Amino acid sequence: MLTKLWHFWKTVNASYWFYPALFTVAAVSAALFTIWLDRNGYAQFLNDVSWLQPARPEGASNMLTVIAGSMIGVASTVFSITIAAVAYASGNYGPRLLTNFMENRGNQLSLATFIGTFAFAITVLRVVRAEDESSFLVDENALPGFVPQLSLLVAYVLAALSVAVLVYFLNHIPASIRINTVLEGIGSRLLKDIERDFPDANDGEANSNSPQGTPIICDGTGYVQIITFRELEQLAIKENGMLKLAVRTGDFVHPDVPLAYWAEMDAFENTPDDAVRACFTLGSMRTPNQDMEFLIDELVEIALRALSPGINDPFTAITAIHWLGAATAELARRKLIRTYAKEGDEPRVQLLDNDFEHYVNRGFGAVRGGVATNRIASQVAFDTMLDAATTLDDESRRALIAREALQLMRQAREELVGPELEEVEARYQTFKTKIAR
Repeated sequence: MLTKLWHFWKTVNASYWFYPALFTVAAVSAALFTIWLDRNGYAQFLNDVSWLQPARPEGASNMLTVIAGSMIGVASTVFSITIAAVAYASGNYGPRLLTNFMENRGNQLSLATFIGTFAFAITVLRVVRAEDESSFLVDENALPGFVPQLSLLVAYVLAALSVAVLVYFLNHIPASIRINTVLEGIGSRLLKDIERDFPDANDGEANSNSPQGTPIICDGTGYVQIITFRELEQLAIKENGMLKLAVRTGDFVHPDVPLAYWAEMDAFENTPDDAVRACFTLGSMRTPNQDMEFLIDELVEIALRALSPGINDPFTAITAIHWLGAATAELARRKLIRTYAKEGDEPRVQLLDNDFEHYVNRGFGAVRGGVATNRIASQVAFDTMLDAATTLDDESRRALIAREALQLMRQAREELVGPELEEVEARYQTFKTKIAR
């Protein structure tokens, strides 16, 4: 149940309907409340405010009509601009970035503000009565008709707020699709995920990624989007055994593929395999929620697109390489084994974690083919790998980075010629000299 709720919330978080729907309900509720206050005389204090002139029915009706009409028009324009920006970003930077833009809170709340203001204005408009109609006011000395003065004032404030939000939105959209902003968002999120998933410093302990035991077979098809590790831990404790995961978040599975293995149990009969399967949420696409490698792949994709002959933008690739270098350096300093057991307890769930070599290959190894075709990107890649390696005390991990640098140099010798190759060779020799110290 917890897995389904978490998956539902993550899906809602990346949608464009939730916050507009939430703001609409809140706006209608607020409108009904302020109308009730106006009808029952609780807003009479506004008559004592000298600078606040009461509105006539016709003026109030016109004002609310203008607010409602303009807000729904602006909402339509905002949605169109957002879709155009999303299409531009996914087409130029990669379709996997669509999720990042769909989750952008600025876009969601901007659209929700305009729709909420529209809902508030249209709800108040329906109770405005002309002077020849009966009044709901308790004050016998009030103006003829019914004008909800407090509700009208709130509608005016919401309209002014919507103008401010529109100005923010018009600045936010072009800023959000700037490539440096996009890369910063991906890189910052990647670094936070590394810190969250691997909080302990590297102690040289090696990963154990050969699960064995009684398999728990998958009964669906799709990408593993969410795994509720704590529920798995509780199940293993309840069964007095150990669960060894056979998949990671982001892996593609189908029927007959093992999800996990039961191990170290007294008996393997009547194991709650269905409860274990319920802790795995499958979907049609990968998401960055628990899939740190998805963010690495996004950086790699942007770098390779930028270095393609059709785009030829090495400086965008350089920025992506810098973020890859920062992530690699952070991973190199950390113990890449996770546990969800309480402090002092024996872990009952063994995760299928990756070692440092995997992350180097996933990042610098995946982008190597494109980087080797460009002199500037190759030189920056050597500098970035050197910065990551010189901060390490683990010689085995330094050797992995040095090996990746050698692979890049071998690839560059196949792609570059003349002075460009000579400059890259010189930078590689500098790398070798400094990393050997």
